[in-house]
Amino acid sequence: MPHELLESLIIEPPTAATASVIWLHGLGADGHDFEPLVPELGQLERGVRFVLPHAPHRPVTINAGHVMRAWYDIRGTDIAADTDAAGIRASSAAVGELIATEVARGVPPERIVLAGFSQGGAVALQAGLTGALPLAGILALSTYVPLPGALATDLTGAGRGIPIFMAHGHDDPVVPFALGAASRDHLVALGCRVAFHAYRMPHTLCAEELTDIRAWLDGRLPGR
Repeated sequence: MPHELLESLIIEPPTAATASVIWLHGLGADGHDFEPLVPELGQLERGVRFVLPHAPHRPVTINAGHVMRAWYDIRGTDIAADTDAAGIRASSAAVGELIATEVARGVPPERIVLAGFSQGGAVALQAGLTGALPLAGILALSTYVPLPGALATDLTGAGRGIPIFMAHGHDDPVVPFALGAASRDHLVALGCRVAFHAYRMPHTLCAEELTDIRAWLDGRLPGR
């Protein structure tokens, strides 16, 4: 049964869109969180549409059960343990419907990038790697592979071929650097195409990282 399409902030380029970036925010934020960065990435003038979805509202255990926008529940301080697999898979399916919507609007899969920060990055990895379409790339920022044990079975041929840009801060207190590095190693062992970038920063983005992201997007979504 199809999910209701996620509510999203959509930023259109000045000319007809020939590519799309679907960017997922982190826990407790919404699609507006990365809106200010879109002009800095220099993609709008290259015909790239940005789709910035809002996660559903749900109670989050680690935050005393308060209801907030979240892609899945976080049950404890060890984010890699007691994982909300059902929530992750539901959000991944919802992102898959956003991808299908972009394809229906005329953007081919190989011109679509999935991006996400923290929780959003985990869902971007899950959706892209287990999906059936050969996307242009996955931007996985300050994040981790959320269901590593199942990925060996769930990874598709199309997913294995998607180039992945992973970025992590050495000083990240939320998603430990070691978890990000272990996720990279797990993906490489499965035959995925991963470029891992480390920065001296906490759980955030930095100017050097944005420069690297812009260059990577230029390469993955060449102008037409």
